[in-house]
Amino acid sequence: MATTLAPTPVVTGGSFLLNEPDPAAVFTPEDFSDEQRQIASTAAEFATNEVLPAADDIEAKHFDVTRALLKKAGDLGLMAVDIPEEYGGLAMDKVTSAIIADRMSMLASFSVAFSAHVGIGTLPIVWYGTEAQKQRYLPKLATGEWIAAYALSEASSGSDAMNIRTRAVREGDHYVLNGEKMWITNAGFADLFTVFAKIADPADPDPSKAKMSAFLIERNAPGLTIGAEEHKLGIRGSSTCPLILNDCRIPAENLLGETGKGHHIAFNILNIGRFKLGAACVGGSRTSLANAIRYAKERKAFGKSISEFGLIQQKISDSAMRIYVGESMAYRTIGAIDAALAAIPEADAHNSREIQKRIEEFAVECSILKVWGSEMLDAIVDHTVQIYAGYGYVEEYPAERAYRDSRINRIFEGTNEINRLIITGFLMKRAMSGQLPLLAAIKQLMDELMSPPSFSDSDGADDLLAREAQMLANAKKLALFSAGSASQKYMNGLADQQEVMGALADIILEVYAFDSALARARKLAASRSAQASLAADMTRLYSATAFHTIESAARQVIAAVAEGDMLRTQLAILRRLVKHEPADTIALSRTIARAAIEAGRYPL
Repeated sequence: MATTLAPTPVVTGGSFLLNEPDPAAVFTPEDFSDEQRQIASTAAEFATNEVLPAADDIEAKHFDVTRALLKKAGDLGLMAVDIPEEYGGLAMDKVTSAIIADRMSMLASFSVAFSAHVGIGTLPIVWYGTEAQKQRYLPKLATGEWIAAYALSEASSGSDAMNIRTRAVREGDHYVLNGEKMWITNAGFADLFTVFAKIADPADPDPSKAKMSAFLIERNAPGLTIGAEEHKLGIRGSSTCPLILNDCRIPAENLLGETGKGHHIAFNILNIGRFKLGAACVGGSRTSLANAIRYAKERKAFGKSISEFGLIQQKISDSAMRIYVGESMAYRTIGAIDAALAAIPEADAHNSREIQKRIEEFAVECSILKVWGSEMLDAIVDHTVQIYAGYGYVEEYPAERAYRDSRINRIFEGTNEINRLIITGFLMKRAMSGQLPLLAAIKQLMDELMSPPSFSDSDGADDLLAREAQMLANAKKLALFSAGSASQKYMNGLADQQEVMGALADIILEVYAFDSALARARKLAASRSAQASLAADMTRLYSATAFHTIESAARQVIAAVAEGDMLRTQLAILRRLVKHEPADTIALSRTIARAAIEAGRYPL
C-alpha cells in the first residue's frame, strides 16, 4: 500500500528559475511519514547488519553472497516498492523508493547491484510489459528469486543510445538478435535482461530504417552468452560483463513495448535511475562523513585530536553542508514527482504513459540530481581520504574503497557531460515550445538590466536569511541573463556550443541547489525546529560556494558571446548582480563542524 505524504502542490519542471518556492510547500526529509521513517530504519539496519559484514565476500565477487543478500532484501519487501500489488509488490511512492536507495548505499558494490535490479532492471516491465510479461516476471523480481539487468550500452554507443548496432530480425514467431552489449551491471548472475536492439527489415538493409526496440531475454535463451567479468577501478564487487548475442532466438511475445518505441523506454527509465542515483550519493556521502569524523576524533597529532584542527574541520563542515544541500534537492524533487503522480485522475492512475509523462516533467531536475549528487560524493570521499592521510591510501581502511567506488557515478545513467547538455537543452526546448515561460522572463529581465539600477527594494532586515535570499534572486537573474545572451548570440545553433551549454548548466544546477537549501532552511525556521539554526548556517556557507561557481560560469558565457562595448556592458551587469557582503565562512564552518563532530555523523 502506498504511503501517505504531506500534501505538496503540483509544480512545473524547471519553474525554479522563474519562481520563489513557498517553503511550506517544498517536500523535505522532515516531512517523512512514520511509515517512511520505519522503512528508512529497516533499510539502514539491513545495510549495517547484513551487507557491511559481508563486504569482503562481496568485493571478492562471491556472487552467491550477493544473491543471498538480495533475496533477504526481497524478503523484507525492499525489492518490491515500485511493483504493483497485483504482481506481489508494495506499490509505494517514489519518495519511499528513494529513501531505500539512500539508506542502502553504505557499500557501493551492493548498492549498485540492488539499484540496477529494482530500478532499470524491473521498471521497464512495470511500465511497458504486457499482462503476460508482468505475471511471468514481476512476482519473481519482487522477492529476489530472479535478478534483473538492463542492457543498453555498446562499445561504440555509450551515451549515444540511438546509435546502437545490435539488430533483431523477425523470423516467424521468434526474433533473432545479433550484437554485443557492454558494461552490463548484474550480468554475471542476472536471470532476466532488458535488451535494446534495432529491428531490421531483411528486405531493406538500410540501417537508418531499423526501429529501436526492447526485448526481454532470459539467461538460458539460445544464442546468449555472458562474457567475462570486467576488472574495474571501483565497485569491484558488482558484476559487470558484456552480453554476446549470436543468433539469439527469443519468442516474439518477448518484445517489450511497441516496435520502434524502445527509445521511450530507455530515456524514461533513465529519469528514475538519475533521481535514485542522486539519493544514493547522499547516502554514500553520509557513510563517508561518519568514517571521516570517527577517524579524526581518534587520530592524535601534536598532542590533540586532529578533529580540533581548523583545516580538518573545514573538510568536515564542507561535507556536512553538501549532504544537507544534496538531500534537500533530492527529496524536494522526488516529493514534487509524487505530487504530480498523485494528481493523475483515478481513471489513469495505472496508465504507464501518463505516469511517465508526469515524471518526464522533471527531467531537468533528475539530471541535476545525478550531476550534482555524483560530484558532491566525489568531493566528500576526497575529503575523507585527506583526513585519513596515508591510511586513506591503504585498502584495509574504508576511505580508499569509497574513493574508488565514487568515480563511476559521474558515468552511470548518462555521463555528467551528457546530463549537462540535457539540463540546458531541455529547458531551452521547453522555453521554445511555450511549456515554460522562460523566454518572456529573459526578455523582461533584459529590459530591467539595461535600465539604471533601482535602490527601492526592501532590505529584508526581518528575514533571518535575507542576504541569502537576495543572493539567490540575483543568481536566478544571472541564469536568465546568461541564457538570454547565449540565445541571442547562437540562436538555434546554441545546442552545438557544448562549452556554453555546460557553463549554463553549471549555473542552473547551482541555482536549484541553492534554492532547495534556502527553502528547507526557511521551512525549518518557520516550524521553530531545533535544527533550524544549523540548517541556516549550512545554507549561508553553501551560498558562498554556489555563488562562486555561478559567477565563474556566467563570466565564461559572457566572454564567449560578447565582445567590445557589449562585453563591457554585460560585465558591468554581472558585477551589479554578484555584488554582496561576504559571510564569515570560517565561523560558519567551525559551528557546523562542531555539530557534526559532537554527533559523530551528519548532524541533521
